[in-house]
Amino acid sequence: MPGLRLAPSTVFVLDRLVLLLLTAILSAILTAAMVMQFAFAEIPCPLCLLQRVAMFGCCFGLLHQLRTHESERGGGIALLFALLLLVIAARQTLLDIVPRPGHTYIGTAVLGVHMPVWSAVTGVALLLALALRLTLFGGPPLLSQAERPPLAKVTRLLEFYVVLICALNLAAVVLQCGLGECHTVGYRLFR
Repeated sequence: MPGLRLAPSTVFVLDRLVLLLLTAILSAILTAAMVMQFAFAEIPCPLCLLQRVAMFGCCFGLLHQLRTHESERGGGIALLFALLLLVIAARQTLLDIVPRPGHTYIGTAVLGVHMPVWSAVTGVALLLALALRLTLFGGPPLLSQAERPPLAKVTRLLEFYVVLICALNLAAVVLQCGLGECHTVGYRLFR
């Protein structure tokens, strides 16, 4: 019994939809982190900020992959940043398993799980999703411009949104840290 064979244009569409979905999920996570920061006054710690950088790196790698049709460079960038996210989140989780005297977890738990653990889960899920994407779809099929489906508008909208939340996050970091060390005691530039 032969395996299921899909047309190259169908494989291309499925591949792009997976990339769009991963980018949309990451941007939703980053948006939720910003909402928690501003609406609930939960100032992120330096490791939390590094986790955000890794998530933005994943977003930009995925967006690069959405714009490029000849190589998997964007997917590789996303894989590297997903690995970085996992390393940073694992470090913070391990630091907070047995908190030092007088220190507790920073921030509220979401569904009973704190943010560093969610970041570790996100890192593992990203690595798994990107590996499955490569396993199922392989490299991008070479299609003519006429054969490519019109996903450019959705991609551009997502690109704009990711750049917007990245700029807002950068502004929030500058307000929190100034040009020095970051702490979770308040916004340095408002003191």
